[in-house]
Amino acid sequence: MDPSPASLRSRVTVALGRAARLVSRLRGGGSGGTALPGLVVEKIDPGFLARTLDRLPMGVIVVSGTNGKTTTTKMVVQLLREQGLKVLTNRSGSNFVRGVLASLLTEVDAGGRLDHDVAVLELDEAHAVRFVRLVKPRHALLLNVMRDQLDRFGEIDYTASLLHKVALATTGSVVVNADDPRLGAPAFTEGLAAPVTAFGAGGELRSLFLSDDELRTGTADATAARHVSPRVVLESLSGQDAVVSVDGAPHEVRFAIPGIHNQLNACAALAVALQALGDRADAALPGLLDTLGRVRAAFGRGEVLRLDGREVQLSLVKNPAGFRMGLLTAATAPGPESVMVAINDEYADGRDMSWLWDVDFSGLRGEGVAVVTGVRAWDMALRLRYDEVDVGTVEPDLAGALDALREDSRRTGRPMRVFTTYTAMLALRARLGELTEVEEVMK
Repeated sequence: MDPSPASLRSRVTVALGRAARLVSRLRGGGSGGTALPGLVVEKIDPGFLARTLDRLPMGVIVVSGTNGKTTTTKMVVQLLREQGLKVLTNRSGSNFVRGVLASLLTEVDAGGRLDHDVAVLELDEAHAVRFVRLVKPRHALLLNVMRDQLDRFGEIDYTASLLHKVALATTGSVVVNADDPRLGAPAFTEGLAAPVTAFGAGGELRSLFLSDDELRTGTADATAARHVSPRVVLESLSGQDAVVSVDGAPHEVRFAIPGIHNQLNACAALAVALQALGDRADAALPGLLDTLGRVRAAFGRGEVLRLDGREVQLSLVKNPAGFRMGLLTAATAPGPESVMVAINDEYADGRDMSWLWDVDFSGLRGEGVAVVTGVRAWDMALRLRYDEVDVGTVEPDLAGALDALREDSRRTGRPMRVFTTYTAMLALRARLGELTEVEEVMK
């Protein structure tokens, strides 16, 4: 046993943090609880995070950006674990510093020691800046910059500046979206201490991934010059069959995960996994590509459950770009669906819901929306009416709305799809967990 003051302090910190976790559970804070135990550790031992993570042989990979963080983080974890690595992650999706601390409490031994090779951590853009002040990441994967939670972040140039601070603190490599006009710009990439590589979409696919600026015009320049050459490119896609190029060489991949945005996220995950593996990357590539075809969506992000003998797909929406990609995915469904839209405006969702007026809902006109629910149910119903989308039921209560959706699905025989903000998604998953098998994500 290490008798050093640091080790003794870690033992006390772990004991108190785990006691806080037990208190959180007893108070009804979920099966694991992230806020209270993380806050306790943060307050009593500010050095615990760095002291613990600095021991990892392969360091820390930070995943941040506006959209796709949770799904991409899960993919990176799966890619590296199937290469035989022991990977620490904040699996619950709690992407604040205190969430990372709470995840550490479930993995360290009583002395605060980790038995892992690398950490892959999803971090909210603002909290990523706080994190890198404490721990310098070995690698950073920066996905995109879009308007999101305007009450917290304001204009997207501010969000880009936050991610630039993360990039500046990174020591090994920075992986950016080559097609994002802010992340791929010389002003962002020049002057970084770590080398920069990228991922991106190829050919006509580039026009599907509109930047925030392009969303206002509805068009994209697929021929726009890239300032960073991408290492991994989603070249083409036909259904679930894709061509993914790695260092210029094409590879066929059949994706299990639905949604072109998730398939681009998979390419992002592959890009940072290759960087993390370093000299082992070439030998590992066949296995990585095999894993890439099997990765699944994170909870609530295109997650597919079974209820009443039919599929129900949960699609997290939190900004215009994310909702647009969700609607594009829905448009490729093999047949009509019973659709529900669940909109809350809690802190975790973002209080400012004005962004809903920037989404084009006309694609829902054909079959309409069966149910609208959540704190902002009536606002959402009004928004749909302006796009001439019929709404069957407005039910602010989430449990009652789920019952109405099930009834519509039973009557029509259609599978179900739910577009939902974050807190509504958590509540709906909890209710669904009482009715069907739902993956447990909290520890």
